[in-house]
Amino acid sequence: MTPAARLAAAIELLAAVESAPRKPADAVANDFFRARRYIGSGDRRAVSERGWAVLRTRRRLAWWLERVGAPVTPRMLVAASLLLDGWSLSGLAQGFSGGQFGPTHLSGAESTMLRGLEGQASVHADMPEAVRLDVPGWVLPHLQARFGGALEAEMAAMEGNAPLDLRVNLLKGTREEARAALAAEGIAAEPTPLSPWGLRIAGRRPVTSGRAFQSGLVEIQDEGSQLVCTLVDARPQMRVVDWCAGAGGKTLALAMTMANQGHVVACDVSSPRLEGAVRRLRRAGVHNVERHLIEPGDKWAKRREGSFDRVLVDAPCTGTGTWRRNPDARGRLTETDLAELVPKQAAILGAASRLVRKGGRLVYATCSLLIEENEAQVRGFLAAHPDFTVVPLASAWTLDVPCPGDGPFLSLTPRGHGTDGFFGAVLERAA
Repeated sequence: MTPAARLAAAIELLAAVESAPRKPADAVANDFFRARRYIGSGDRRAVSERGWAVLRTRRRLAWWLERVGAPVTPRMLVAASLLLDGWSLSGLAQGFSGGQFGPTHLSGAESTMLRGLEGQASVHADMPEAVRLDVPGWVLPHLQARFGGALEAEMAAMEGNAPLDLRVNLLKGTREEARAALAAEGIAAEPTPLSPWGLRIAGRRPVTSGRAFQSGLVEIQDEGSQLVCTLVDARPQMRVVDWCAGAGGKTLALAMTMANQGHVVACDVSSPRLEGAVRRLRRAGVHNVERHLIEPGDKWAKRREGSFDRVLVDAPCTGTGTWRRNPDARGRLTETDLAELVPKQAAILGAASRLVRKGGRLVYATCSLLIEENEAQVRGFLAAHPDFTVVPLASAWTLDVPCPGDGPFLSLTPRGHGTDGFFGAVLERAA
């Protein structure tokens, strides 16, 4: 593709994202490129990077466009992104060349409006703080309460490109064997600094079509998610529940640490998600997992109260910790979402806790940065369940590398740890 054709494709991709406001941008992008198989891998990366650069800074770009009187459209957002990245207006005009497969020529009116962005920095002193940090206004006080004076640095880290993290499946091979297998596919991977099973790849690479992935040797899983699984400390012969299993990413890791011995139950309220786990379990060579669909009036949990060594609750949450990877989620999140999620999380945590045996452990996790979903949720649970106590992170940490923090809970951020934002609390039931 020519540079101009890449710009046109980025504009098309953004238009597709905006036309499906409730659908995650990565799912839209998958459909977009699947329908355009003629776009090569290098061009896909370039188009995606420009599209994601717009999504990460969309509030600032929209502010600038409104300031110069330009419409906030995918075409103008891409143009503004380029100008604020240092392009000149004459260079932009060459990109918007009107040639075959490229964007149409800039009109006189468009050029006049965009001239006001030439040479400008992305951030302006007149910007409201929420715009400058590119977060929804209603979320800002929650983030300020979480990060205080470090908020600006934390949000700047959220604008970086997320790496592609893989978890090596020790049921199939070692980390070095996985590195070698990926290298044979032309993919360079480095060990993650904290997870003993992690490999990190810079940028987006099509790993799912390669032999290492297809054979079950590696799975896509952020290092932070892997560390949550280490907190569970699931060992061979244990009885373990993954209460909000979804498509089974953490279930796979738990089965691996148990060496396929013992019993894991993957529970979820979504039948399609659980069905989606079947192929992953088979590919990974996992055979100690049972799936269970949670339905209204279900007696399964009641009959098994107090019978599990470990229960993991990876609760539904706002996903604010994944904004680096899913920047479009910022625009979809509403204050109502948080108001509905907090009581739902409390109910899920309470229900799952009944499965924990005396002396067993309950691990609560989210990919959220907000206190209401994390520390406050744990405090509320402990107040209602005095037979549970917090196992401090330093005591729950089982890895040879230093513990990432000195507080009672696991609290990860892109800035502090290079992972997505994750929270994890280990709670033990009195023996």
